[in-house]
Amino acid sequence: MDESTLSKNSVAQLKEMLRANGLPVSGNKSVLIERLMQSNTKSGVWDEISNVTPSSEQGNIANLSLEEDTETPLTFKQRMSTTVYGPINLGALIAIGMALIMVTATILIVKPTWLGFEREYDYELIDFDQTVTRNFAQELVDLGHPEWEGRMSGTVEEANTSQYISQKFQEMGYDAEINEYQVPMHYINSEPSFKLCIQGLGGLSPCEGFGAIGSQVTIFQHRSDYVIQGFSGQSEYMFNEEISVTDLGNGSDEALWQSATGTLGYVRGDSSKIGNTELYSNAAINDLAGLISVNKNYQCGTIEGNDCVPIFKGTNYDSLVAANGGNIPTDIPFISMSKDAGEIFETMVINASEPASIELVIDVTNDQERTIYVPCGTIQGRTSEVVIAGAHHDTVYQAQGAVDDSSGTASVLEMARQMSEIVNETGTPERTIRFCTWGGEEEGLWGSRAYVAQMQSSLRDNLRLYINFDMNHVDADFANRGNSLTLFTNNEEDYDHIVRITDVYKQERSELADKYDIRFNLLNGAQGEENQMPCNSDHCPFVYDLGGKDGRAAVCYGSGSWEYHTYLDTMDRFNEESLAISTTIYGTYMRLLAYDLSV
Repeated sequence: MDESTLSKNSVAQLKEMLRANGLPVSGNKSVLIERLMQSNTKSGVWDEISNVTPSSEQGNIANLSLEEDTETPLTFKQRMSTTVYGPINLGALIAIGMALIMVTATILIVKPTWLGFEREYDYELIDFDQTVTRNFAQELVDLGHPEWEGRMSGTVEEANTSQYISQKFQEMGYDAEINEYQVPMHYINSEPSFKLCIQGLGGLSPCEGFGAIGSQVTIFQHRSDYVIQGFSGQSEYMFNEEISVTDLGNGSDEALWQSATGTLGYVRGDSSKIGNTELYSNAAINDLAGLISVNKNYQCGTIEGNDCVPIFKGTNYDSLVAANGGNIPTDIPFISMSKDAGEIFETMVINASEPASIELVIDVTNDQERTIYVPCGTIQGRTSEVVIAGAHHDTVYQAQGAVDDSSGTASVLEMARQMSEIVNETGTPERTIRFCTWGGEEEGLWGSRAYVAQMQSSLRDNLRLYINFDMNHVDADFANRGNSLTLFTNNEEDYDHIVRITDVYKQERSELADKYDIRFNLLNGAQGEENQMPCNSDHCPFVYDLGGKDGRAAVCYGSGSWEYHTYLDTMDRFNEESLAISTTIYGTYMRLLAYDLSV
């Protein structure tokens, strides 16, 4: 088609030819003709299009002059009745539709947080071996005192326990170290003695030894009838000294305390729940010769017949020192009795017209520092940020501590074992992971406090989360005692992850999860507020002792620990399957934190 033929077409028709062939449609009529002439499109196309008979209105457009085409805009009616924009390009529409589908699908799959979607995480549950965990707990219990069974801090039993844990970390592939700290600690040197005597021959016969005729001696059994309390002083009161006793009721009457100077104070524990620190401080302030408390209200009739067994409790060292004029009271013994033993004492001493004589020999040293231990195992990550999991390896002195806290320490060891295998398979984590166990917890969180004080600067800048396992356990008889486990934290982000991981756990391991009541709690209040994190275990220093910054912690407590701090906290009560829940959930979260710096 030549130029003269093309010039017979209107501007609209020329533009239609250009659009049909994918060419630009801008410019005046001469530009459009020149563009068509220069194109390589077959002439047949022009012939086909040029032979189209225009409609009446299209004919009107064809009769417009060149000046009208280039200078006068088409009316809306003309644009709508004329194929100004060319035919619909079906291929382009399909491409646009496909692009929209792909974009929409990508949004639904990726779910970008900037569009308001909540990020989805790959929570891959770690494994948990119940048999291995029980073996860990049994081996810890076997390291206890040959007579009293406990692993009291500052003793050879605690030192051996620390070595055992460090060796386990090494075997798992961790860089292991044992931190040592000198802290105030009481130390029981030998078996105590607590007896009552009613002398024979009208009070003329000695209580024991040669010539003892008709004398009645009642011997209270250490651990089952009475236990020494935290930071007790020493004493050597013998029958012939005739030490007297003052009945202090429930310990709330200040006048009775003032009247008890130089005597043994006798306190009946009741619902008033006056703590050991207050009782012992009052004994120091009023210069008592000793202090005896009786368990009248805790777990009575649940553990051993109708009795309320004696419980070890600690006292706050700093408060005692303040109450005693700057020094710990070294010669005020402090013991706690069972309810049944207390009733015998009341009958023979408190309520008797002729009180029985008392022998109370408590051989302790409480004014010296002793070495406690904090073994740790570390796998260094690519960054200095760190996630730490821990439990206290010490126990009260008079018990195996199978639940408190061999259960927690065994959980830490199993979680460390699983994380080591994950690192071997996956490679170096982004964050450093560390496992530690603490000495000195039962006497005042000494180990964790000392460790945090030593590492404060680094922890303040780099601690992502501390995870604490302290009695994360449900008793073997959970059908009758309760089956709850409470997971709690002080950070909403951590809380949300823990809840979501638990949902995954319930789906993938429902057979076990369905047996237990898994609860949650967010305790994100400031220190001193009602919903603050409690300071009753080793997570406390990691939250409140970082120097002007609250740390983040996650904790688990279990139900059913009736034998807590008694001689009956034994492996008979141990339920390793209950430990799987918190260890797997928190271990899964540690895994996520270890490999994902965005969390």
